[in-house]
Amino acid sequence: MAKKYTRKQVLERLRKVIAEGKPIIGAGAGAGIVAKCIEIGGVDLIIVYCTGKSRMMGLPTWILGDPNTLTLELAPEILFVVKETPVIAGIDLNDPSRNKEELVKKFIDMGFSGIINYPSIAMYGPECIYDYDACMKNEVKLLKNIRDEMGIFTMSYAYRPSEAKLFAEVVDVLIAHVGWTGGGLVGAPSIITLPEAAKRVQKMAELARKVNPDIIVLCHGGPIISPKDTEYIYEHANIDGFIGGSSVERIPLENALISIIKDFKNVKFKKRK
Repeated sequence: MAKKYTRKQVLERLRKVIAEGKPIIGAGAGAGIVAKCIEIGGVDLIIVYCTGKSRMMGLPTWILGDPNTLTLELAPEILFVVKETPVIAGIDLNDPSRNKEELVKKFIDMGFSGIINYPSIAMYGPECIYDYDACMKNEVKLLKNIRDEMGIFTMSYAYRPSEAKLFAEVVDVLIAHVGWTGGGLVGAPSIITLPEAAKRVQKMAELARKVNPDIIVLCHGGPIISPKDTEYIYEHANIDGFIGGSSVERIPLENALISIIKDFKNVKFKKRK
């Protein structure tokens, strides 16, 4: 069963990685086998996203139902096999059908060591059919309460510079998101270039640190698919690491399974008479 950590303990673990001169690596896990393997590999944070279900079904990154219900359904499988790595729960803070404090407590009582604001209204942007501004204010208010009043480790994605400034005030880790991840069998059909991604990441990191100099900034998405891609981003943006969804739990699995079946089929075979 996953070990549960306090906010202070999670931050101490992450700052130790930074002090050692290594990138913080977080990864989504939509299945127990994924969680088990990435922990052995040395991942620093394991995140249970509602979209993990679609990725494990061989589909693009989609929300296939109620986000909080999906995360709650995925949770036991992940928490059961993880040993020492902090596991973070993706929570929809704009869910109108639930008491948010009770929801957060439910996730923490299950064994999670923190929460990430996912999905956020920021995914859809100011032009969405919902009241973007009201939802953003609600998310910021709730994240502040979760971090400062409940004492829980918090994370959030930012998709735009304005969101980086807002969320930097109320979370421990900000993730600069540069679009739907490309690559693999069902990745984004169109993505920005790595240089453009680096510029966007750096801009969000700068704005976040003006608000909160102590914030940890990671990157995610778009053309940042492989370890080599992250190396480019680290060279051109002042950040602390990377969070992978499709780039960790989907694309490597696709590649490994395709490769192993080809290897099995190519073995020299002489049929017995």
